[in-house]
Amino acid sequence: MPLRVPLVTKRALNCSILHKKGVYMIFPPIMKGFVVLEGLDGAGTTTQKELFSHRMRERGIPCHQTAEPTDMPAGRLIRAILKGEVKVAGATLARLFAADRSEHIFDPVDGILHHLSLGETVICDRYAFSSLAYQSLPCGFDFVLGLNKDFPLPSHLFFIDVPPSVCEERLKERLKREIFEHEHLQRRVLANYRKTLELYADSGVEITVIDGCEDRDLISEKIFRIVTEGR
Repeated sequence: MPLRVPLVTKRALNCSILHKKGVYMIFPPIMKGFVVLEGLDGAGTTTQKELFSHRMRERGIPCHQTAEPTDMPAGRLIRAILKGEVKVAGATLARLFAADRSEHIFDPVDGILHHLSLGETVICDRYAFSSLAYQSLPCGFDFVLGLNKDFPLPSHLFFIDVPPSVCEERLKERLKREIFEHEHLQRRVLANYRKTLELYADSGVEITVIDGCEDRDLISEKIFRIVTEGR
C-alpha cells in the first residue's frame, strides 16, 4: 500500500518554475514536516539536530532524527570514502550519494516518507544541498544538480553560517579529518552553498540562514520556534 504523505505539489507552487540567467527549473514537491540542517564541516549541524530532537521530545512532539550519509549499505561505503579508506572517482561518489538519498527517502521501514506518514517531524543532518555544495567540487554543479533535482524538498532548510576560519579552528579538535575537511576546500564549498541557496530561493522551501557563531542554545531555540510555529 503506497504511503500517504501530505505534499505541496508542483502545481500548487506559484514559483515552481525558476528562470535565472536563462535556466529553467521545475522544482519537485515539498515533504511537509521534513527539516534539513546544512553548513560547513564544523558548523554544528549534528549538535543542532540533537538539540532539536531533545526539545521536541521534552514537549511530547513526535520526532525522528536522521542524517546523510545514512547507515544503509551505500551510506556506509560513502563514509569509508570520506574517511579516505576507499578511493573512487568524484562522479562515483556523487552517484553514491544520490543512491543513498533515494533509499533514505523511500525505504519502507525506516525512510523519510515512512516516518512522515506516522505524523513525525523528521530532522536531517544534511541532504541534497550538501551534494551540490561538496560533490560539485570535482564534478561540476550541473552534473550534481542533474542527479538530485527530482528528489522531494524539505519544508524547512536551515543553513548554519560559520566562517571557514572558525570551522577550521573547531576541526582542529578532531583526531582525523575527512577528505573535504580542509579550509581551502571549505571556502569553495561555501561558495557552492551560496549558489545553492540562491537557486532554491523561490522553490517553496522556507530557507533560514542562521549565524552559527551564536550560542548553540540560542540557535536551537530559533530553529525550534520557526519549525513549530506553523504546526
